[in-house]
Amino acid sequence: MEIQLTREARGHILTNANVWSPDSQWIVYDVRSDTEGVNFDSDSIEMVNVSSGEVRRLYTARNGAKCGVVTFNPRRFRVAFILGPENPTKDWSYGPSHRQGVMVDVARPELAVNLDARDLTPPLTAGALRGGSHVHVWSPDGRWLSFTYNDALLDQFVEETEGHDCDLRNVGVSAAQKKVRVSEEHGRNHDGALFSVLATRTTARPKPGSDEIKRAFEESWVGNEGYVKRDGTRQKRALAFQGEVVTSAGKTISEVFIVDLPDDLTRASADGPLQGTPTKRPLPPLGTQQRRLTYSENRVFPGIQGARHWLRSSPDGEQIGFLMRDDTGTVQLWTVSPNGGMPRQITRDVWDVASAFSWDYSGHVVSYVADNSVFMVEVATGESTRLTERSSDSEAPLALACVFSPDGKRIAFLRRVAHSTEEGAAYFNQIFVVDLPESLF
Repeated sequence: MEIQLTREARGHILTNANVWSPDSQWIVYDVRSDTEGVNFDSDSIEMVNVSSGEVRRLYTARNGAKCGVVTFNPRRFRVAFILGPENPTKDWSYGPSHRQGVMVDVARPELAVNLDARDLTPPLTAGALRGGSHVHVWSPDGRWLSFTYNDALLDQFVEETEGHDCDLRNVGVSAAQKKVRVSEEHGRNHDGALFSVLATRTTARPKPGSDEIKRAFEESWVGNEGYVKRDGTRQKRALAFQGEVVTSAGKTISEVFIVDLPDDLTRASADGPLQGTPTKRPLPPLGTQQRRLTYSENRVFPGIQGARHWLRSSPDGEQIGFLMRDDTGTVQLWTVSPNGGMPRQITRDVWDVASAFSWDYSGHVVSYVADNSVFMVEVATGESTRLTERSSDSEAPLALACVFSPDGKRIAFLRRVAHSTEEGAAYFNQIFVVDLPESLF
């Protein structure tokens, strides 16, 4: 059964993962105004109860700041989200390198705690970022967060030279290994509760046909407890992500990569300091290992394709899901092992998988949007089931999110719904849930 949870004539945006509270009773969201959430104009973070429809405000942005892209901690009643600059100025307004991650405890609404520190003044501080973080997703144990990152010190450089790097999208992690305090010399510096580092390595000019990447993005934690490596040992923490490579023919495509993370993020490698320098990017900590998992250059339709989506791992860490076209050109769900090997095609629908997707807690099924409906697919068999009736194009489930509840009984998604206004009919995103068939439990 499909249920509409929100009804107010304004926007509602779900993040593509971790929108449910640990007890599967609340869904957290922001109130960006446009359908796709491109305009970062939300002034609040809220949550809605799936049983009663009660709405609670968790945070209200102040002093001209905006907030959004919120996720729940899977173990605790805490949320993390992006906060834009307070008192924005012409030279420091909202943008990829001018945002930060904050956390709010549900029991203490309106009190935001800085997750990542920022330091823009030399000598730079290990554990602090020099730019902006985005899409903060908690690890399955609720202790670490991943994010994508852009660098404010380097975003002025359009090209990379021997003397300085330029800003490239990277993936980072934060953990409660050390609180970070920074100088107050710059007005946009701030302390952070967590120690933050970059996890990936990028280069502005990857060698064609190599495993070098110029962009790392759309990451996922691998497994609830990591994954088992080829030698039988367990890698406790790892992130799968999309990496942009340059093919032998000079074409840029995205492939699946993985980076194994060390337990201790505070130790620098011999390659350079964690915090970088004013002209060089920060570097991953000692013990990170970045590997490429897919090689699709010679396929009919090479590279990751389809709707914008974040990679997602099965709970046991054995499969990393992503979207790619089959040989007919249809976007399907595929998986690859964190140890590499040939990708496996999961869906075999005649229509494109058209959204971000998520796994249920058991790892048996994946939810997604296709053919103007919410679907689920049984991973073992590839059998797809339509869960909602096919809608008109104007009210079809949106591509942004299709997220299983932690108990696996419901899927949260968005639809555009028509509302009457003084100016006439207008469409606003509303949050819906669909109950899964009882036969699954």
